[in-house]
Amino acid sequence: MLGDLELTAPADFDFIIGEWNVTHHRLKDILVGCDEWVEFIGESSTVKTLGGFGNVEDNHLHYPDASVRAKAIRSYNSATKEWSIWWLDGRNPHTLDEPVIGRFLDNVGRFYAQDSYQGQAIKVRFIWNSTDPDMPTWEQAFSKDNGETWETNWKMTFTKKQS
Repeated sequence: MLGDLELTAPADFDFIIGEWNVTHHRLKDILVGCDEWVEFIGESSTVKTLGGFGNVEDNHLHYPDASVRAKAIRSYNSATKEWSIWWLDGRNPHTLDEPVIGRFLDNVGRFYAQDSYQGQAIKVRFIWNSTDPDMPTWEQAFSKDNGETWETNWKMTFTKKQS
């Protein structure tokens, strides 16, 4: 029923709309106790879709050994007031990752999913932090013990491209 649905598009992800330079820090080896980080750069561009109830982020990641294209696809569920985020990696163009689902509170969004990593069941967490909208951050963490402990394995810092 339309009467039950939110008619105004949410503003949660408005901070990321536009063109960005991205600094990536990614853990060299995941879920093995590694503490060595690899840094690389990238670019992203995000546009609203679905009348503002979604957005698509186009990414170009410059890993040390190759450049990769990927997309983040986000949609908002007015009934649950939650966002779903899917990842599409250009190296595996026929598969969307399991969506993480969550919401923002005080400009910090927390999103979770059950998934697997190298055949092992894990819980995935994304944290979007827009408390500084001029330099938002994102991080990904995995848990082997259903969220009792987390290993952050990827961090991104965004800086607005100059026009």
